[in-house]
Amino acid sequence: MMRRWLLALSLLPTLALAAATPAAKQPTVIFDTTLGQIVIALDADKAPKSVANFLEYVRDGSYNGSLFHRVIPGFVVQGGGYDSHYQPLPTRSPVENESNNGLSNVRGSLAMARTANPDSATRQFYFNLRDNTALDGNQVASGYTVFGQVTKGLEVLDAIAAKPTGVSPILGAPDVPVEPLQIIKASISQ
Repeated sequence: MMRRWLLALSLLPTLALAAATPAAKQPTVIFDTTLGQIVIALDADKAPKSVANFLEYVRDGSYNGSLFHRVIPGFVVQGGGYDSHYQPLPTRSPVENESNNGLSNVRGSLAMARTANPDSATRQFYFNLRDNTALDGNQVASGYTVFGQVTKGLEVLDAIAAKPTGVSPILGAPDVPVEPLQIIKASISQ
C-alpha cells in the first residue's frame, strides 16, 4: 500500500506539468487573394497527413499565383491545381484519406479535393460554401478529408462565389470563373 502511495506522489509533478503545458498551437495559413484575405486554422491533430501535405505546398510557394478554378455557388470554391495560365501545377505523391477524423464538411471548412480513388488527394483543395455533410466519410464509405476551418474571410469566399462562371476553353470544364481569381500569396502565420 505504501508503495502505491509513493508512486502516486512521485507522479504528481509530471501530471501537474502535463496539465499546465498548453496544447500545441495549430498552424494558420493566410491566403491573400484578388478579392481579399482568407485566414484558415488547420487541424494537424485530426488530419496530420493532409495538413503536412498542404503546408509543403504553402512553404514551396506553389500556391502563389494559382487560381480558384472551380466555383459552384452554394456548394464549393476549389483551387490550388492550376497556375495563372490554367496550366496544371506539379504534384507530390497522393495523401492517404483521413475523412473519418470527426471533422465535417460544413460552411467555411477546408477539405482535400480528390478523384474517385479515396487516396488520390494531392494539392487541390476546396472550401465549403455551405454545410455539405454528404461529403463526410463514414463507416461504409470514404469521404473528403476536412483539415481546416476559415476563421476570417468567409465574405471573400462568398464574393468569389458571386462572380460569373462558364465553360473554360482551356480546361474544357464548367464552373470556371470568367475573370481569373487568384491566390496572390499563401503564407503561414507566425
